[in-house]
Amino acid sequence: MDKLSIGNHAGLIWKVLCDNKKWSYQNLKAATGLPDRDLNAAIGWLAREDKIEFEEICGCKYISLGVNIYIG
Repeated sequence: MDKLSIGNHAGLIWKVLCDNKKWSYQNLKAATGLPDRDLNAAIGWLAREDKIEFEEICGCKYISLGVNIYIG
């Protein structure tokens, strides 16, 4: 694993999340085909860049795109 592969995996996740739905971890894993280690690293990358949001609904955790609008 290196920065390039983590970045590529983050891009793959980004494309899946672009449908503006809330995704469970398991559904995101199935849609991307990434193993846990690669999926977690890519989610961490996107979280660090403040590009995704985490939400818990009725005890289930979901991941979705974050909306970042900076004016200034």
